[in-house]
Amino acid sequence: MRTRRELLTGASGTLLAESVLPAFARAADTTRLPATLSPLPLTAIRLRPSDYARAVEVNHRALLQLEPDRLLHNFRKYAGLEPKGALYGGWESDTIAGHTLGHYLSALVLTWQQTDDPEMRRRADYIVAELAEAQAKRGTGYVGALGRKRKDGTIVDGEEIFPEIMRGEIKSGGFDLNGAWSPLYTVHKVFAGLLDVHAGWGNPQALQVTLGLAAYFEKVFAALDDAQMQQMLGCEYGGLNESFAELYARTRDARWMVVAKRLYDDRVLDPLAAREDKLSNLHANTQVPKLIGLARIHELTGDARDATAARFFWERVTGHHSYVIGGNADREYFSAPDSIAQHITDQTCEHCNTYNMLKLTSHLFGWQPDGALFDYYERAHLNHVMAQQNPKTGGFTYMTPLMSGAERGYSQPAEDAFWCCVGSGLESHAKHGEAAFWQGEHALLVNLYIPADIDWKAQGAKLSLDTAYPFDGTATLKVDRLARAGKFAIALRVPGWAAGKAVVTVNGKPAGATFDRGYAIVSRNWKAGDAVAITLPMALRLEATPGDDSVVALLRGPMVLAGDLGPTTTPWSAADPALVGADLLAAFTPAAEPAVFETRGVVRPGDLRFVPFYRQYERRSAVYFKRFTEAQWKVEEAAFLAEQARLKDVAARSVDVMHLGEMQPERDHDLRSEISYPVSYRGRQGRDARSGGYFDFTMKVKPGPLLLQATYWGGERDRTFDILVDDVKIATQQLNDKEQPGKFYDVAYTLPEALTKGKKSVRVRFVPHDRSSAGPVFGVVLLAARS
Repeated sequence: MRTRRELLTGASGTLLAESVLPAFARAADTTRLPATLSPLPLTAIRLRPSDYARAVEVNHRALLQLEPDRLLHNFRKYAGLEPKGALYGGWESDTIAGHTLGHYLSALVLTWQQTDDPEMRRRADYIVAELAEAQAKRGTGYVGALGRKRKDGTIVDGEEIFPEIMRGEIKSGGFDLNGAWSPLYTVHKVFAGLLDVHAGWGNPQALQVTLGLAAYFEKVFAALDDAQMQQMLGCEYGGLNESFAELYARTRDARWMVVAKRLYDDRVLDPLAAREDKLSNLHANTQVPKLIGLARIHELTGDARDATAARFFWERVTGHHSYVIGGNADREYFSAPDSIAQHITDQTCEHCNTYNMLKLTSHLFGWQPDGALFDYYERAHLNHVMAQQNPKTGGFTYMTPLMSGAERGYSQPAEDAFWCCVGSGLESHAKHGEAAFWQGEHALLVNLYIPADIDWKAQGAKLSLDTAYPFDGTATLKVDRLARAGKFAIALRVPGWAAGKAVVTVNGKPAGATFDRGYAIVSRNWKAGDAVAITLPMALRLEATPGDDSVVALLRGPMVLAGDLGPTTTPWSAADPALVGADLLAAFTPAAEPAVFETRGVVRPGDLRFVPFYRQYERRSAVYFKRFTEAQWKVEEAAFLAEQARLKDVAARSVDVMHLGEMQPERDHDLRSEISYPVSYRGRQGRDARSGGYFDFTMKVKPGPLLLQATYWGGERDRTFDILVDDVKIATQQLNDKEQPGKFYDVAYTLPEALTKGKKSVRVRFVPHDRSSAGPVFGVVLLAARS
């Protein structure tokens, strides 16, 4: 049975080879990249010792630590069956329950493919059987664990929202659909996990459960007209369009493609198909799976419009909305194009975004190979995905912060997190060999230099890749065994930063490689014992942020280097370091350890040691630096340091911070609301409440005088609202377009000490006056008053 990835890329190559690729690529020319490509399956790859292999091993242990019966708790409970394990905490105890199980199924399949551990397969088959039992007990085709929060706060079986939706009773708002948290996103995760089990070893029960689930939602969607469908799709739906398209690919039943095409968010996808970047202020990970779905639909139908949207989205995100580590989004949202320098915060780079961007990259590469696609893939995989797992604990980050001195927050394994990024983390770290090696007609492509043993069945060859890359610039691919003699090509990716500088040898002699679209291609009659090697220059370079040359990061080869600011156990409150001088790179000196550098005289306020960013698991880092000439520094130093001091002062006095309009902070602070909506404006998220409504939330307090500081935009139309703390009005705020127009501004309200004395937390409420609005409020901070 071919894997889903093999099915995917095989279809893409077959469909698009004639329509997209140039004529020369269609010929049997082993000095050019082949037209049809697919990744080698994970079953053909065994990782050799490296940080990647360690990540797989750590993740393998995490998968074994998780208990399937606990993840199945709600699936059985809501179907009327007795649960066999206690419910997990965190998100699994909320209305988004069940999404982790979908990722877990996929991770079990991937780990089985990479390790041959029969326990992975046994667990996956067990879970599928349990889902089949729960589905049969319900009798509707539906099976799920998602919940629905009623107005009294109780959580019940989330299936009850779908009959409401079919009647046209749709209350959709970003992440909430009729009281359930991103329910179709959760359905997609289960759908995808079942499809992966089916593809992994041909489990027929997995396909039957999927078909029942698909038929249920086909009926739900068929009850909606186009306007109602768009209203529903205003709530995050993950990559459900991809799953229905994939079900069509498995069954060739046209009804599933009909559903896949209806799962199309006009508001987001139409501009992308028209090559318009309107991503600013959109929730990033809500969008990426939609484009993966369009890519899969294109592979199966040839729809050029879908391909245009997917390509354009990838180009804009990677070129104009991404950070140096390959991740994107600040506090989960895209900012304006080329504005990264304004969004270097402690909430950058949600892991799920990169997990999905790598999937999209593989789709595009399958259509038409280009080394530039894997330049991005390598950067994000090495610097973001590898930073997301703590190899000591097996925990995962939600965000990977790039603000100087910020601490990475890792989940506690198998207990209380189960964020979306725990699920995507379990899957990401189960497949580090997945996209490293691709095959085409008489050709093997090396896309990622990850040490591995390779079984290339199509050519009857066993090979091994030996390298210390990216710490060393040389990688050697050896032909260990060859079943039959013959001529074939080996294509080694030459990253863009090494273009024209790569040295390629065969058995120690110049290889006479040809170069095509970012690859050095060596075509010859190979024999057992032959070895082809590539050496890439690993010089330091500075890279500016898109749109702002004054803010830079340091790289060596594909690796982002960071200033080491010390362990996370030590608080960090110094000014953000800056780089000052005319020839900055000349001041970096190699240390004894690989890829580690010391500085001399260019870092302000003092020299730093630069190390691989991804390995800073339990240390604080500085990744981005404002750079100055000596003359500029003299002018800017006072203002620069004063602003840094102001920001540090606010941070130091902060007791609690509420990022309004953002999913996780609002849940962490138990936000409650009526007639209230998240808003986005000028790159900032917020929330307002309309007449007759309100929003309130919990904030931590501590003894002593406190201030409540709210942020507003200085260009609002007239509106008036009250601010209450524990039901006591502390202020009436009026907004108008005369108050500091053209910028955001803060207003601080003094809290009477009697309101907070003896308390650990308070509830803050914003209530509009009649026929007015409260806010928008772009964040609230509770501060200790200056002494």
